[in-house]
Amino acid sequence: MAATVDPRSDTSLRRVPPLQRAAGARADVVILSSSLLVDRMLTHTAFLDVLGQSANAHVWATSAANPRFASLWAEQPARVRPLPSVRAFRESTHNFARRVNEAVWDHRQGDPSRLSMRRHGRIYGGCRRPGLSRSFARLLATLPIERAFESALGRWLRSYERSRESTALLRDLRPAVLLCTGPFQFEQPAIVASAQRLAVPTLALIPSWDNVSTKNRMLFEYDGYLVWSERTRQELYERYPHTRTRPVFVVGAPQFDVFFQPRFHVSRESFCAANGLRPDRPFIVYAVGSPNFLKGEPDGAEYLARRVAAGELGDVQLLVRPHPIHDNAEMASRFAGLGDRVRLQTTARPGTPLTARSQDERAILDWVNTFRHADVVVNLSSTVTIDAAICDRPVVNLDYDPGPGGADTPLIRDINHVWTHFAPVAESGGVWLVKDGEEMVAAVRGYLENPALHRERRRWIAEYVCGHLDGRNGERMARAVATFAHEMIACGRAANGD
Repeated sequence: MAATVDPRSDTSLRRVPPLQRAAGARADVVILSSSLLVDRMLTHTAFLDVLGQSANAHVWATSAANPRFASLWAEQPARVRPLPSVRAFRESTHNFARRVNEAVWDHRQGDPSRLSMRRHGRIYGGCRRPGLSRSFARLLATLPIERAFESALGRWLRSYERSRESTALLRDLRPAVLLCTGPFQFEQPAIVASAQRLAVPTLALIPSWDNVSTKNRMLFEYDGYLVWSERTRQELYERYPHTRTRPVFVVGAPQFDVFFQPRFHVSRESFCAANGLRPDRPFIVYAVGSPNFLKGEPDGAEYLARRVAAGELGDVQLLVRPHPIHDNAEMASRFAGLGDRVRLQTTARPGTPLTARSQDERAILDWVNTFRHADVVVNLSSTVTIDAAICDRPVVNLDYDPGPGGADTPLIRDINHVWTHFAPVAESGGVWLVKDGEEMVAAVRGYLENPALHRERRRWIAEYVCGHLDGRNGERMARAVATFAHEMIACGRAANGD
């Protein structure tokens, strides 16, 4: 889809100082990555190929420092280097002010997801005096000053040098644009601050469908934004009012392009052989989410594994898939000794730091074909639901905490029925919501007997979340970045009278 705001008519871009670049020169574009979830957008889609047709791509990635992925990055049509070093904010001043700012916006906007997270104690982030910050925020929230407060905070945080290395690199390169793919993360905003101090235009990719409504606030205002879908664009407008005057490109979800690429498709027989499964028997995938958020998910997987191992679901198999960012083999002991009907998939090399992880072609093959060939997918309110919907795989979604005592059940019910990003999916009729282990087993049985059940609503889920389902989102993102970069150059020339 084309940019939702035409950069040529957007007056916010005219505040960017002119770039000193000769007519006809190729734009230099710096792309930041500090997560394997973004790496796979860059390395396994057409993004860098298409961008390279009109610009010089420079990728700064944390995983580029990992020798294991040297060949992966060497194959890319870009100049690749490790992400520059970054230091933390001061906890007693910077982080205190950030937490106050976030609480003020939460009070003023009343976003259902954020208020739910606060009720359940799931707002995190480096402040040693949370009670004081909340009290101060409640006081400020009585006044309509949130935009002025955040603007002043952004100027203050931007003035604090967190990455001298990136400042030096950007000063020498003077790119036409810097693309931040982790505006809610720790590392990348430090480099964005360096870019903005040097008047380098900045773009922010909102890298997932839940980020706008669930993450702590972005630290800085960007000159433009990339989002998955029209729905995400509307959420961005609602939560960040200044974005209504900036270009917002709707580009789809590039990481899902791999599901549409035949080179990543293998036969059921090949996939099952590689994962210790029998291709002539159905297999269920239980995809475990991040342990940083919900601790009880492995208990749900173990419960289902024991039922499968005992033959209570018939002659079926279970493949347990850990989250690729958090797979450190902690679950191996849970599933050892359960027989040949239960297998634990390996999604990462244990012990590798989170930001040093990436996914080579073997890992992408496993990911894509896990969902292409699964007969039923079980998960707890995660993006795995979208993976399955794209592949038309039935989805069982937990509406309870499977951990001992079910302490997080109220939170999980909120995720499924209140949270902005997931409630429309959970209540769409495209997933089977279950309230306990017995219902989970019954739902799995139901889908094994009738895999076409809820098929039309699954298609709706995929379209609603992703925006485009043609495997060309990497191309769209590249064209948006190139368009933005060349508009920045044109604005600079116009300002110089060229």
